[in-house]
Amino acid sequence: MQNKTSESIQLISAICWEGLMGAIRTLDDVFLDGKTVLLRIDGNSPLHPINNSFLDDSRLKGVIPTINKLTKTKLIIITHQSRPGKKDFTSTSGHAREFQRLLGRAVKFVEDICGEKAFSAIEEMNVGDILLLNNVRMNQEELDCKTDDFESQMDTNFVQRLSSIADVFINDAFACAHRNSPSITGFTYALPCIAGTLMMNELNSLENAMKNPKKPCIAVLGGIKVDDSVKVAKNMLKENIADKILVTGGVANLCLELSGINIGEINREFLKKELGGKWKQTCEDLKEIISNYSEKIIMPTDVALNVDGKRIDIGISQLPTEYQIFDLGIQSTFTASSEIKNAGTIILNGPAGVFELDDFKFGTMEIINACAESEAFVVVGGGHTATLINNLGLTNKIGHVSTGGGACLEFLAGEKLSGVKSLEISAKRFGLTIKKLQRELQ
Repeated sequence: MQNKTSESIQLISAICWEGLMGAIRTLDDVFLDGKTVLLRIDGNSPLHPINNSFLDDSRLKGVIPTINKLTKTKLIIITHQSRPGKKDFTSTSGHAREFQRLLGRAVKFVEDICGEKAFSAIEEMNVGDILLLNNVRMNQEELDCKTDDFESQMDTNFVQRLSSIADVFINDAFACAHRNSPSITGFTYALPCIAGTLMMNELNSLENAMKNPKKPCIAVLGGIKVDDSVKVAKNMLKENIADKILVTGGVANLCLELSGINIGEINREFLKKELGGKWKQTCEDLKEIISNYSEKIIMPTDVALNVDGKRIDIGISQLPTEYQIFDLGIQSTFTASSEIKNAGTIILNGPAGVFELDDFKFGTMEIINACAESEAFVVVGGGHTATLINNLGLTNKIGHVSTGGGACLEFLAGEKLSGVKSLEISAKRFGLTIKKLQRELQ
């Protein structure tokens, strides 16, 4: 097939989104009717371990607004499901069926990615058709080519083949935006790359919280991925974004330990195991934060222990302990709720404890409910907290529930996301020849 890259240069307008990450093009800037569109989404979803049915289809629902804007195109969707070696690593045939149910439209599936079967299926497409390719992580190049040199990714068979049949690449996979792989950043120099609706919603909401937060701005950071939360805290304090950092979960336990409070060997060793090789650097960064911003950090005054399966709350003065800390204490939870209800902007990431157990879900549930009741603009950083909010039916009461845990946290930590950088570079590369498209948009 003839490469359409030169023709595709005309697909981008000069109107663009200008944000913290730079200028990128959006779906509102382009006229794609009749074009062949390559759409990357993150459809990675929790599946039933026996029959692979969807336990949560929220990621598929999240990209429907983008798909609905592309009804007059030949739409080719690529996504991944899990990764090799995991039980839920499977084909995306089930994703095609689920999309068909959600959209009420035919969604074809081909058990191929960039080979002859895929190309034959693409050749047979008419305008209005949707074709879902197989799990992109079944392609070895997707797994092996992790370089941040986007130009070198053009040499992969994956990018060369798919860019030869597409007019434009749309990235709506925000949850993968921090990844360097051919399906995310490989089309940077090969095709005009545009941000999808989900991607733009994520970027706009997160930028609003970071660039112009309504005060006071509070970051509520918990969970066991302590290193990620420490990076977020460091950036938000250094840039004077957050007025207060309220720590819970593993973040709070490490804060207590580094503040000179012995949390007990069992809790200290648990944190060391979870952090692994990141232990030393995380401790150094957190010590610096505590030293420079102690007046802005709200630490627990009590914690809940798991004593033979039962919840026992103790004050911080009663530490150390031989039992594991499983939740924020009751008094500390009330303090957190009060701070949340008086905030203007809230960044919430990570649970306050082991919420999967009834006796230890109090802190997490109270904080989530406080966020839902607050008049503040609340941003939830994906992961377990986002899933819990979705399951509780509270999504509509939260300002923004991110679809991307890792990508969201890197953004909040002030790091540049590879997927967004790709969009920015492509906008500059393909954004000059615009007269034809501007006329079509008018």
